[in-house]
Order: sequence, then C-alpha cells, then structure tokens
Amino acid sequence: MGKKIEDLEKKLGYTFQNKELLIEALSHKSHKQPYDNERLEFLGDAVLDLIVGEYLYKKFSKSAEGNLSKIRASLVNETGFDKLARSLELGEFIFMSNAEENNGGREKASLLSNAFEAIMGAIYLEAGLATVNAIAVDLIEKNYDEISLDHLFRDYKTTLQELTQARFGITPEYKVVASRGPDHLKEFEVAVMIEGKEYARAIGKSKKMAQQESAERAVAILKKEI
Repeated sequence: MGKKIEDLEKKLGYTFQNKELLIEALSHKSHKQPYDNERLEFLGDAVLDLIVGEYLYKKFSKSAEGNLSKIRASLVNETGFDKLARSLELGEFIFMSNAEENNGGREKASLLSNAFEAIMGAIYLEAGLATVNAIAVDLIEKNYDEISLDHLFRDYKTTLQELTQARFGITPEYKVVASRGPDHLKEFEVAVMIEGKEYARAIGKSKKMAQQESAERAVAILKKEI
C-alpha cells in the first residue's frame, strides 16, 4: 500500500505530510471505514470551481461572463474530473469493497471524479490554495489540447432536438428515472425518449448534466442509424 501511495504522489507531483488525509481522500464509502472521502469531495468541488474560474478569468481577459461560465461548466463536471482522474490512473489507488470492485468500481466515472475532487480538497487542506492551484492547472493543461468555448462546450440537447425534428418531426423528452444520495451529493439518472422509445440514459450531479450526457449518447446512436 505504501508504494502505491508513493506512486500516486509522484503522478501528482505532491507528497502528503499527513498520509491519513490522502487515505481518507482515496476511501470510497463501500470500504466500510469510520471515514470516507465524501466530505473531502465536497470541499474539493468548491476549490476546483474557484481554481478553474480564476484560471479562465485570466486566460480569457475579454470573454463575456456567459462564455466563461459555459467553459467552466464543461471543465468542472463529472466528465472533466473523470478525464483528469484517469490521467493519474486514480482507479488503481482507490480503497473500496470487493463488491464495488467486482461491479466495475475502478472504472466508474462518478467514483473516479469524486476521488479526484477529494484529493484536491485534501491538498488544499494541507498545503493551501496556491499549491492545489498549480497541480490542478497543470493537469488541465496537460489533458486538454485546446481550452475554448467552441472546442469544449457542446450543447447536445440542441443537436439532438435538431436531429429528431428533422427525422421524426418531434422533440425528445427527458425523464428522471432515479435520484440518489443526500442533498449535497445528489445524483440524477435521466433517460431520453424519442417517440416513446428510450434511446439512452445517463447519470449526473444535476438534471441538466444528466440530460446533456444522455443527449450526447442519443446523438451518437442516431448518427449511427443514418
């Protein structure tokens, strides 16, 4: 276990003074310890929101607030954090139950995203904003070829609506099929329906995120059918 944690610290470019804090950040609730990473995830989410906001404010000095918000939304979400988590091979380091692991836990986007947020929260607690800012920005710049509105922000709901209107003469419907978790960690599962048939479904931290993700999947399916 010690070597594994060392390997992760090398990937991060940061060595924890308090190893217990890192272990907590890597502990999924299924691990059944007196601690898990949900509180650190909550903190990390807020820290990353600020870091990315400041980064974009400085990078795009002439962009309007609406555009900055859209770019931030495309980076600060489950998909974005899952991408950064995978660049660290974070799934290999997370502590979870055998049942969760056998259920594909090490590859789950939500689980990887949450662990990434927790680690950023842990670094913030131990070393402060400047340190976690440098680490997060470095990871973002290494993992995105281009950071711009055109490249990052895709409104798949609009794309899907255009496709379905052209092909079927109707607009898609979105149904919340499930919601899970406490209020501050709520996840929504949304299905997209076309002519009463479910085309795709996705899980997100908000209904809008889940709708966009399910719309993206439905667009891919429809394009294959053409």
